[in-house]
Order: sequence, then C-alpha cells, then structure tokens
Amino acid sequence: MAVYEYTGKDANGKTVKGVLDVDGVRALKNALRRDRIFLIEYHESNARGKNKGKIGVGGAKKQGSREIDLEEWLIRITPQDVSEMTRQLATLIKAGVPLVDSLAAIVEQVENPKLKRILARVRTDVNEGAPFWRALAVHDKVFETTYYNMARAGESSGNLDTVLARLADFTESQVRLRNKIIGAMTYPVIMLMISFAIVTGMMVFVVPQITVMFEDLGADLPPLTKILIAASHFVTGWWWLYVPGGAAVVIAGRKWLGSETGANWKDRNLLKVPILGDLIRKIAISRFSRTLATLLSSGVPLLTAMEIVENVVANRVLANVLLEARNAIREGDSIAGPLKRSNQFPPMVVHMISIGERSGELENMLKNVSESYENQVDTRVNALTSLLEPLMIVFMGLVVAFLVAAILLPMMKLTQAVQQG
Repeated sequence: MAVYEYTGKDANGKTVKGVLDVDGVRALKNALRRDRIFLIEYHESNARGKNKGKIGVGGAKKQGSREIDLEEWLIRITPQDVSEMTRQLATLIKAGVPLVDSLAAIVEQVENPKLKRILARVRTDVNEGAPFWRALAVHDKVFETTYYNMARAGESSGNLDTVLARLADFTESQVRLRNKIIGAMTYPVIMLMISFAIVTGMMVFVVPQITVMFEDLGADLPPLTKILIAASHFVTGWWWLYVPGGAAVVIAGRKWLGSETGANWKDRNLLKVPILGDLIRKIAISRFSRTLATLLSSGVPLLTAMEIVENVVANRVLANVLLEARNAIREGDSIAGPLKRSNQFPPMVVHMISIGERSGELENMLKNVSESYENQVDTRVNALTSLLEPLMIVFMGLVVAFLVAAILLPMMKLTQAVQQG
C-alpha cells in the first residue's frame, strides 16, 4: 500500500485535491475513475509523509514542483490541529470503530494537507502490521515523545481511547497556555514596532531638514537637539551597516545560544530575571506536573515518564534537576528528595509530591500542582498584560516628548532672540 496526494478534475471541470491510501498507481486511477475524477497529477509520500515528487498522468516526473515546495514552507501543523485530530480519533475508537478504519475516517476529515498525508502514512503502516505508536514515532516532528509514548502505553493496556482522550486534554491545555502567552506579548510587540517606525521616520525624513535649517541660522542648539541630530546622522549615514550587521549579530547570537555553554547560560540567567524568571519557572513546573501526571495515569513507567518530562520543561537547569531525580529513583530514592535538594522547585511543590508518593496518590497530587500553577500563570499573565499597556503608553509618550522638545526648544530660542533683537 502507498499514500498518494492527487490533483484532478471532476465531472464539472472543477479542480479537486485529496489523499488516497491505495495499492499502486493503477488502483489510484481506478478509485478516482469510480468517483468520476480525471487524474492530472499525483505525489507519492515517503515514510515521513513528504512528497517524493510531482508525477503527471503519463508517468513522467515534472520539473520544479514549486507548488509543493511553497506548501511545505507555508503550511504548518499546529498543536491545535493535532489536538482536534486526537479528540476525533479517541471518539471513534471509543465507539468501537477499528483503529485502521478510524484512521481512514480521520484522513478524510482532516483539512491540513500535511497532516492528512502523515495520517494516511500512519494508517498504511498500521494496516501493514506496525504498532500504532511506532507508526506515530516515525513522524516525531509532529507527534512528540510524550505523544507516542502515551499511545504506546494505551495500546499495550488496551485503553487507547482513554489515553487518546487524555492526550487531547493535555494538548488543549498546552495550546491554551501558549495562546495566553502569545496574546499577552502581542500588544507590547506591536507598540514597539510602531514606536520604532515613528522614530525611524522622524530620523530619516524630518530631522535632516530641521538640521539644515539650524545650520543655516548658525544657532547654538540645546543638548537635546544635538543628541537628536547626532542620532539622525548615525541612522542616515550608516544605514548600509544595519542589515549585514544585524544579521551577523543574530546569526552569531543564535549559534552561541545553541551551543552547550550558551544554552546553559541563557536558561540559568532567565530564571534570575525579575518577574519573567518567576513566570518561566511557574510555566515549567505546570508543564512538568501536568505531563508527568498524564503519563503515569496512562500507564507509562515512572523512569520512562521522568525521561520524557526532562524535555517538556524547556529549561536546562530544571531538566538537569529532573535528570538527577531520575537517577536517584533508579537507585531507590524518591522524586521529592532530589527536587528539594536542588532549591529550584518551590517547597509547596516538593511537599505535595512527597505526600503523593507516601499516600500512593502521586498522579492526583501532580494534577493539583499543575492546576494551581496554571491558575498562577493565568493571574500573572493577566497582571503583566494590564501593566504593560500603560507602560507602553508612557514609553511612547516619553519618546514623543523627547522628539517634540528637541525640535521645539531651538525654535523657541530663535523666536526669543528675534523678539529681543
């Protein structure tokens, strides 16, 4: 069996596109003929759901598949897409529909073409005898380690529908948190961009004309005006350095931050930044607690679950603490002990995990920790959003006041000189 993405014309001459999982090109043409679709071209997907190349109805490979290249660049599979697909798949399996048939129904339902191709490939692999989790693991850029390990536990225990429902809940909670953070940052970023555009426009178009006027008059300029003119000369005189210089700084910075030393430095110091560091820590603890609780309740062994959550916290300092905790657990220690010794996890979190371990209710305690910290993150993000709006207004006001003062002060000085003369 192979997965083909096709383009054709229906009986009304309308262009139609889709994905079919069939046994060869002949079967593809027969299936489309039954639906009264004339095949124009098709793409066979490889094991990772990517197109091998554009092939016409004559069998010749077409050159320069720009359409597919554009799609690969522009179309992304979002966590929301994965969450909706997971919820639908859980519903179908719970209703008693076999896994292969459920995947076939999902392939027909999904709108994202890249996700459609990948799911069609997953269905083919499962239909050919591969375990569901292994078929997902091939596409690890879409289905992360947490996802396919939970699917593996659900498949092994026979509770795949329940595990998929938990996965959908988990993914949706992560999407909500991500959207809240993005929403909180949108307003300040837009305001900064507007401020930068206004200041740049003033420096390039307005200030040079005023500079010429002041130089012709030979007036003694106030310090603010001199600073503004010097900044304008720098902007207009060295503009050709901005793009290559900025690009060089960004590339060098990303390369250094991508190294072991740079990444450790960044993650260590981010946790020390006032307000932001506390927010990053709360988000990491919320993800750690929610993910570990979901994995344990789905039947994933503790050591495997601890290995997975190391990557979820997205901070190397906290990930190293979890690595030490995993090693301690392997030697018979508890989770709470290494977390307490690290001084990176709040005492309340350590205390609740300790109680959960002693009482056998670790999953429930982790869920409580996650809910508590998710609420704290919501409160902190809302407070920061409310605080950022007036701060950005004040910042823009100060910028405008500086520009106005730098331009008006020499004019007022000249006007006084003329009146006195």
